[in-house]
Amino acid sequence: MNIENKVVLVTGGSSGIGEAIARRLADSGAKVMLTARREDRLKTITDEIVKKGGQAAYKAGDVTNPDALKAVVAEAEEKFGPVDVLVNNAGLMPLSPVSALKTDEWNTMVDVNIKGVLNGIAAVMPGMKDRGKGHIINVSSVAGHLVFPGSAVYSATKFAVRALSEGLRQENPGTLRVTNVSPGAVATELPSTITDEEAKKMIDYITDIAIDADAIARGVAYAIGEPDDVSVNELIIRPTRQEL
Repeated sequence: MNIENKVVLVTGGSSGIGEAIARRLADSGAKVMLTARREDRLKTITDEIVKKGGQAAYKAGDVTNPDALKAVVAEAEEKFGPVDVLVNNAGLMPLSPVSALKTDEWNTMVDVNIKGVLNGIAAVMPGMKDRGKGHIINVSSVAGHLVFPGSAVYSATKFAVRALSEGLRQENPGTLRVTNVSPGAVATELPSTITDEEAKKMIDYITDIAIDADAIARGVAYAIGEPDDVSVNELIIRPTRQEL
């Protein structure tokens, strides 16, 4: 597979899908740089990867801060070399109906789910363009393909990630491989950000059918592992039992 020795930067790497991606890619020989806000978790995951013989490092950072992501990229370059793959994974899902007017949560989702992805791209794009190659993987959601009650704002952010991924692909033929990954129900901490009581009722459904985060990590490994002349542009990964 086309993974060994690639330098991969994973945002939101302290738990869930980001953690699973980091562990799987490190097991496949990648040099993994993790970032998230929880430094204690990053340290634990990195130490465990290294103990197994993998190559990993971390630097705490907030994806809503462009300078913080640039610093993470600089750290990755210093430790491992140029970033070959960016996995824009950090995201939040505080579902609620629009009528609940949880405007603070709306703004946070826009900042993390959209601006955070843009900040990641801005941090790695100059180097990738200079080298004439690179791979950007954006984690969207099945909510980026459909809307359901309570998901209006969240879906809007994830539709935006899909649009951004496609635009990025079209603007960089022959230079960037671009992959949009849309997970369905996955066993992560994501539902814990829901504060709306009606929306919380969805948690039992998600918990009941959720698949392990490594299912998404395997999809990401597949997209990275294809030869450089193959760009896997779209992956939708759902539990078999999920209807939406």
